[in-house]
Amino acid sequence: MTTLQTATSVVALSFSLATSQVMAEMQTQTVEYQIDDQTFTGYMAWDDELEGKRPGVLVVHEWWGHNEFAREQAEKLAASGYTAFALDMYGSGKLAEHPDTAQKFMQEATRDIDQVKARFMKAKSLLENHESVDSTRIAAQGYCFGGAVVLNMARLGVDLSGVVSFHGALGSPIKAQPGMVKARVQVYTGGADDMVPSEQVAGLVQEMQDAGVDLTLVSFPGVLHSFTNPGADRFAENFGLPVGYDEEAASRSWQGTMRFYEEIFAR
Repeated sequence: MTTLQTATSVVALSFSLATSQVMAEMQTQTVEYQIDDQTFTGYMAWDDELEGKRPGVLVVHEWWGHNEFAREQAEKLAASGYTAFALDMYGSGKLAEHPDTAQKFMQEATRDIDQVKARFMKAKSLLENHESVDSTRIAAQGYCFGGAVVLNMARLGVDLSGVVSFHGALGSPIKAQPGMVKARVQVYTGGADDMVPSEQVAGLVQEMQDAGVDLTLVSFPGVLHSFTNPGADRFAENFGLPVGYDEEAASRSWQGTMRFYEEIFAR
């Protein structure tokens, strides 16, 4: 065998081993589940090379539905040492390509709070029962529509270590009550987000302060709605929506969330 052939073989072998190692570490699974005779499709991600049980994080999608962006967030969490479940609030196949459809799906999903809670709790149960998860350490993070969902679950007293809202609506007919909220709360919002005006921001601070909730809120000056999603600029161009991706705000909010999880999950 020539020197060139030997080198080529070594490179090919190294690439094969590296690929196998990556595949061995990151595991993903599409999960179909039923709620009241309706089928939903979620996405579980975890690192199977980590030993022992680890915290679990629920990911609640934007108003577009359970899409690639939501699944990517689950994979990022898995790469950071958590087991993540990107749940489905709309039902299998309900993925919007137009704002009118997204609005319809969202209205159907949120027609009453009992339905919202039932869909969230089913997903929480699936995550808690995964073989890699410590069921006593569960958090939830949501984007846009999903940010509002996780805040409302905290308001309702769902047993969560923490919730994180990324550019989610902050106002709600459900109000946090003293002694009711178990989760620590972290919120990231855009200072130029027309969908989450300053009145909502101030209202949330007042609400959580009155209820004695541990709240951290970060507002990024000049940043628009959907700042974590690289696809936001395309939505703005195609539909004239007041949204926009901001790389710095996306990075800072993710880093802050990782620090938050380290704190609340510390043993």
